[in-house]
Amino acid sequence: MSGADSREIERVAIVGVSTYWGRELAEVLAHDERIGSIIGIDTRPPDSLPEGVEFIEADIRNPVITRLLPDLAPDVVVHCGIIWYPEEGRPSRALHDINVIGTLNLLAACEKVENLSAVVVRGSAAIYGTAPARPVFFTEEMARDLPLVTRFQRDIGELEGYFENFTRRRPGVTCCMLRFQAEVGPDLDSPLVRYLSLPVVPVQLGFDPLLQILHPVDATGALAAAVVNPVDGPVNVAPDGSMSLSRLLRLAGKIAIPLPPIVSGALFKRLGGLLDGADMYRDGELLMRFGRGCDNTRIRKEVGYRFAFNTEGAARDFASGRPGPARFVHPPRPGAGVRVVP
Repeated sequence: MSGADSREIERVAIVGVSTYWGRELAEVLAHDERIGSIIGIDTRPPDSLPEGVEFIEADIRNPVITRLLPDLAPDVVVHCGIIWYPEEGRPSRALHDINVIGTLNLLAACEKVENLSAVVVRGSAAIYGTAPARPVFFTEEMARDLPLVTRFQRDIGELEGYFENFTRRRPGVTCCMLRFQAEVGPDLDSPLVRYLSLPVVPVQLGFDPLLQILHPVDATGALAAAVVNPVDGPVNVAPDGSMSLSRLLRLAGKIAIPLPPIVSGALFKRLGGLLDGADMYRDGELLMRFGRGCDNTRIRKEVGYRFAFNTEGAARDFASGRPGPARFVHPPRPGAGVRVVP
């Protein structure tokens, strides 16, 4: 983790600490000397937490959080509790309540924390959508000019709107909305990774999208960097470079089966259910048709984070954990990026 203007923080509260990203963030921050104490909040205890991290069992959907959080008096609140797809104990029918009601309660609680200096949110670059004739790389301000086409996009837009309203009520608090590109890693479990891990991968005939693949190490690293050096507004979290879907599948040793649109549309809807993608299936279908790229200038220059992996490096690391011909692809050393652009 690196920050352009790093500072010491007395207390950090991680909401959603039992999620994959909440646990990973706690692990990184626990080893950062700039962080005083860490409090993890969730409805269930995580499998493990680093020594010294305090856990408090609480549900942000319950208004009690508006009394609990001010008593904890965190300097920085990190919201890792926005759930984009079903998880164990968090079925699809509960996602709306967790995301909407939970976020509103959390923001109401943040308004009462007098010493709060920053709120950092783990959001999604899916707010830009994906369509033909769109920019090759989206910059942060472009989201305001684009229609929110899918239900998933509208959900993200609604959540971002809550935080924009919060910044108007608490102008002295830095609110940093991180928009993450799709994360892919050999040990990561998500609908996209499940799709790419199918024995035979269905693709859309006539389309070979360019993708930005974010390594989980950089997803956590960028989140941790924003805790130490948050900046106001949305920030894209996207690696350098891009890669075609066909090349990614070749690296992973996968067989691609091209399907015509009339077939692929119905199949992706079915796959969305089988892979536990919930409302993301339509966004996944469009992403696998048109791709999406995001400009990473703000995260590099303003937050000060330096990526360990570019898209090429992340793809090769993912391929190294896949069975089949991918075992002949030499992955980068752990933590070493394969950089196309210095």
